[in-house]
Order: sequence, then structure tokens, then C-alpha cells
Amino acid sequence: MEKGVQRWVVDISKWDPSPNYICSALSLLPQHQRSFVTRFVRVEDRKRALVSRLLQYALVHEVLGIPFDEITINRTLEGKPYLENDNAGLEFPNFNFNVSHHGDYVAIASEPLCLVGLDIVSYDIPPKETVLEFIQKFSSYFSSLEWDNIVNAGSCDGILAEFNRYWCLKEAYVKAIGSGLAYGLDKVEFHHIRWTNISVKINGEDTREWRFWLFELGKGHWASIARGHPRSATESYRKTLKGSEFNLEEFHKGLHLPNVDFVSRTVEELISVLHGEAYNIPGDKRNT
Repeated sequence: MEKGVQRWVVDISKWDPSPNYICSALSLLPQHQRSFVTRFVRVEDRKRALVSRLLQYALVHEVLGIPFDEITINRTLEGKPYLENDNAGLEFPNFNFNVSHHGDYVAIASEPLCLVGLDIVSYDIPPKETVLEFIQKFSSYFSSLEWDNIVNAGSCDGILAEFNRYWCLKEAYVKAIGSGLAYGLDKVEFHHIRWTNISVKINGEDTREWRFWLFELGKGHWASIARGHPRSATESYRKTLKGSEFNLEEFHKGLHLPNVDFVSRTVEELISVLHGEAYNIPGDKRNT
């Protein structure tokens, strides 16, 4: 099952495509996916949305071997993307994936059995706000223990880093189960030893059905991965899974699969995965 554990990331900070390039890349996606990109006005937001979809189709094609034009990706009512192909990934009992984008990075993570959640945060805060003013708006989403750890983390940079680590762990969890963003963040409390051996309490109860990892993505960005039991999924997301109940041995095998580092990909590599190595979008010299 280890092939089903994938972590891909694209750094879009130096990717400067022309409008024609974006339109050409959009034309490669199914029609129903294009509106999710074109609804954004800002170019940076369109770039993130486009790369997010290219990552999804490229990863599914490369890992599961499904031809690009046969891949069907839809979203739950809460907005979580899922693979709809009925016979997808017969070698994996429960293949699923999650995407995230913030700041300079767009990424995707997949798992063969357990739920997977991914979140990226950058250290940017709104101009004219101090760190304490910024984080105060989110205080209700943290337990008293977590909040004490955040506000007592030392310098403003230390406080912001501590806040972002807790925040992206919480987001990774709620994204893994398929909840709407920010829903239930106050119900999960994280414990750690110097941000290793991360564990979680859900509604005040310890659980051994989840594992978490933190990664530093370049300067000023953190990413977190959540891996947990499929029965934790929301009702709407559970309906999209191949299974939500597994025997203890099978579940433990999935839960304790080796985690892997993020693999850096480029937009051109994603397009080549989908359309062959010789494929190139003509007429743009800024897409490298």
C-alpha cells in the first residue's frame, strides 16, 4: 500500500504564466472544473486554483493509472474533493486525497486506507495588525492549554509560529474528516513533545486512531498532515469512500505506513504526467 502514500508540492512564487498560458492550461481540465478557477479575480488566486486541480488529476493518473479523460473528481456539499471512479485503485482499500494552498505553495497528499488531511499556512498577517491583534480573532478555536502555549511562546515571531503550527494541525484534521473549514476546531486539542510525537484529544478524549506530522515548507510556511480512521469522516464524505470500517490489523497497517517527504513538482511536470512528456503549451516563455 505504500505507493498510495504521496506528498507533492508546487512552489508557485516564481511561476509567472501569461493569461494565454492560463487559458490554455485551463482547457486541459474537464469543463466542470474550469469554473472553480475562473471565478477568482486575482491572478494569484487563479494560479493556486489551477495548480490545485492539475495536482489532483496528475496524482490520480500517476498513482492509480486511470486515463486522464476517465478521471472523475467531484466535491461533497462541504467542498471536499473526492475521486468518484467506482473501480479506482483496486490495489488500495480506500484511496483518498486532500489539497491545500496558501502563500507560495500548493500541495496534495494521498493515503491508501486512512483519511488524509493537509493544510498549509504562511506567516503573512494583514498589514497594520500586530501579531497579538491578528491571533486574538481566533482565540475561541483553541483550548486554554493551546492558547497559553501560543501567547507564552516568547517573541512575536515565536508566537506567530506557535499559532500557525496549532492552526494548521487543526485544519488538517477537519479537512481529513470532510467538515467545513473552521467547523469543530475547538473540539480538538493537540499535545506534542517539541512538535514531535503529536497526539490529539477529541472532545476531551484521547484517541489512538490519528497520527499527525508537521513540515516546514521553505521560509515562512508550515504544512501539516493528518492521518486517521475512515469512520471519523462526516456522513457526506463517508458516502464517497470505498469503506469506513476495517479490522484492527488492516487499520493499524494503514495508520502506521511510513510517512514520506514532500516531492517538489512543477506545473510543466504535472501537464506532462497528464498528456505525455512531449506535450507543451505553446506561445509562452514564462512557464518554467
